[in-house]
Amino acid sequence: MNHSKLNQNWKMLLSIVVLSIVGFLLWGTRQQWMPALKSYVNNSGQTQSDQTAAAGADSEEDHHDHDHAGHDETSSLELSPQARKNVGLTADKVVPVKLKSFTRTITIPALVVERPGKTRIRVVAPMTGIVTNVNVTGGEAVQPGRALFKIRLTHEDLVQAQTAYLKTLGELDVELKEIARIQVITDKGVIAGKVLLEREYAKEKLEAILKAQREALLLHGFTDTQVDQIKKTRRLIKEHLVYAPLVHDQSGEVSAPNMKIQRISAPAPATLDQRVNSQRSLLVVQSLDVNKGDFVQAGDTLCVLADYSNLYIKGQAFEQETDEITRCLENQWAVEAIQEENNKTKKLIKDLKIDYLNNQIETESRTFSVFVNLPNQIEHDTFRKDGDRYITWRFKIGQRMQLLIPVETWQKQIVLPVEAVASEGAEHFVFQENGDHFDRRPVHVLYQDQLWAVIENDGSIFPGDKIALAGAHQLQMALKNKAGGAVDPHAGHSH
Repeated sequence: MNHSKLNQNWKMLLSIVVLSIVGFLLWGTRQQWMPALKSYVNNSGQTQSDQTAAAGADSEEDHHDHDHAGHDETSSLELSPQARKNVGLTADKVVPVKLKSFTRTITIPALVVERPGKTRIRVVAPMTGIVTNVNVTGGEAVQPGRALFKIRLTHEDLVQAQTAYLKTLGELDVELKEIARIQVITDKGVIAGKVLLEREYAKEKLEAILKAQREALLLHGFTDTQVDQIKKTRRLIKEHLVYAPLVHDQSGEVSAPNMKIQRISAPAPATLDQRVNSQRSLLVVQSLDVNKGDFVQAGDTLCVLADYSNLYIKGQAFEQETDEITRCLENQWAVEAIQEENNKTKKLIKDLKIDYLNNQIETESRTFSVFVNLPNQIEHDTFRKDGDRYITWRFKIGQRMQLLIPVETWQKQIVLPVEAVASEGAEHFVFQENGDHFDRRPVHVLYQDQLWAVIENDGSIFPGDKIALAGAHQLQMALKNKAGGAVDPHAGHSH
């Protein structure tokens, strides 16, 4: 008897333990099954109410009931294939909902600006003279090494410096010949070695003068190549060619007289890397400041070249956003930009990086500048028969944009495009595909920005439900019209 009673006690204790474990598991997972249970209870109650109301309806009105099975005509809409296309509900716009991570961002206004010290290159006259050739036109694209201008040298100092250099070269040639002649005589003992030593001193003196005159020519604006040309040909340089400099070249050289004038023509087939490098080295004649026949002095601006291959997006952030933006810069998080196009569509530019933050806050607006590197792309490239080339870059200085700075990431969220959510007062709706119908579902929007809306996972919709990712506003208006709501003829107009 005691043994039987002991078994009963053990069974009761085991039952209590099992029920406790089950209760704990149910309580821990209540967020997953509770919404589904509530939805089921509500739908069951609504179905029972509908059945009761239908049973008490007058039999003469039965033929007016067009409700389809599984649809509530007050919140369901049937669309023809043409209507789907008109709303934009293509196959890729009606897809099952998936849980995914969402990065919350802050939005700041921005402009496309040039890179100080990099975008614009000012080409100046290295010497005084008259412009005899202008080989480019405004807006034309040129590559480094392209001859831009030819200048006829007229300044008296340039002529005198070259003349003095040539004269010293001639005297040095004579001195070298004399030393060679005396060397032979001295070896035979005809004259004393003192005479040869004096000639050696005279040669060293001429070499020192020649070196000083060479440096003077370089200061006047001649290059080493030009000075060597004078020494080799023993002729004065009468004209000077000005060439397009290398992009971001820090040498200061803008002329290369040993290079030939080259016209840009249609390029031969090249590899992708070669095409990318060619694009990066292209310069655009932003302004042309001289004409053929103009007299220019050393230092006068001939033209301004622009390198648009890399620009900046300059955003203006408030002082209170400093910590969040600094954290983004420290973690090297990718930044996105929104570009609004002519048809009011918003294009997303991804994988951008913050270059640096301005260390000064404007006193009036209490904002500071955020500089994001913007690699540019050529949209249109035109080659003319005369060899001139004109290019159009995708991003242009002065374009308005908006920067999306990442702040934090939420895991396992229902994320939909803003076009998938319709709003009316305090209510938000999405439209779920149900056969040939779209059923309206009320939802709670946790967060919304210009592109995305985060929907609370409360059982209103579930992962796997097919949701219309576009045209929610049009579907909502169609439902209102279907219910008999009059359309305001002045909607959207201001008088």
